[in-house]
Amino acid sequence: MSENYNISSSPHVRDKVTSSNIMLMVTIALLPATFFGIYNFGMPALINIVLTTATAVLAEFVYEKLMHKDITIGDFSAVVTGLLLALNLPPTLPYWMGPLGAVFAIIVVKQLFGGLGQNFMNPALAARCFLLISFTGKMTYFVYDGVTGATPLASLKAGEAVNTMDMLLGTTAGTIGETSVIAIMVGAIFLLLMGVIDLRIPGTYIVTFVVFITIFGGHGIDAQYITAHLCGGGLMLGAWFMATDYVTSPITKKGQIVYGICLGCLTGLFRLFGGSAEGVSYAIIFSNLLVPLIERVTLPKPFGKGGEK
Repeated sequence: MSENYNISSSPHVRDKVTSSNIMLMVTIALLPATFFGIYNFGMPALINIVLTTATAVLAEFVYEKLMHKDITIGDFSAVVTGLLLALNLPPTLPYWMGPLGAVFAIIVVKQLFGGLGQNFMNPALAARCFLLISFTGKMTYFVYDGVTGATPLASLKAGEAVNTMDMLLGTTAGTIGETSVIAIMVGAIFLLLMGVIDLRIPGTYIVTFVVFITIFGGHGIDAQYITAHLCGGGLMLGAWFMATDYVTSPITKKGQIVYGICLGCLTGLFRLFGGSAEGVSYAIIFSNLLVPLIERVTLPKPFGKGGEK
């Protein structure tokens, strides 16, 4: 009696969920923060969002066309990269800087390393750091209601009082998409309900950060101080939308916990002891670089191997 076996390469367990489905849901989840940013900062924010996102998609199309690769703009990954980058930019940024960052994100960080799934760090945050290093003055210049001033996080670092309610609602200075915690959490809840992300990475990140600033912040268990830090800067946007990036975060459950702890400690270290009031972008990028090591030490042992003798 002969038997026929169907031999194929992995993966052997398949699902109807595709990369394009996931990226589309992330795009939808970013819309509350996007719309609030446009409402809060007006036409400059809208133009920066449109130009940056469109350039990211165009850069991916042109590169793949020139390299004779399959066109992948339909998977929405370039849209997510461009939109995330735009939401991390000041609304007053010159209109050519966002597209420059988008080209850097797509070509240098993503495509030159093999495209979606091969990049070693988050492209949007890498582009933000590239712009921050190259054009520090423009990237740290904030205007709100026609008044130039420091962000609430910078004021907090200087020891000044801040309005935590304004920070929660988003009616304050900051980048386009980071100011409203409520808008960000609406999108985060959507991703949680759709099963796109879970609480392991963002939860560990936020809890570790709170513990760090409670110990080293000099204010002890001060609810207002902790709330201001949580609502200020890009912590919430980074924790829910960028630290959870499938490509640049660990795949092991224990690794995700370690990754979240690294994120929380680095963010607290940069914010409290660094020269800048913010530190989320650098914390995520440094932690991205640690992912291969984290996965190596947290990879489960194969069944039947490595047991105690």
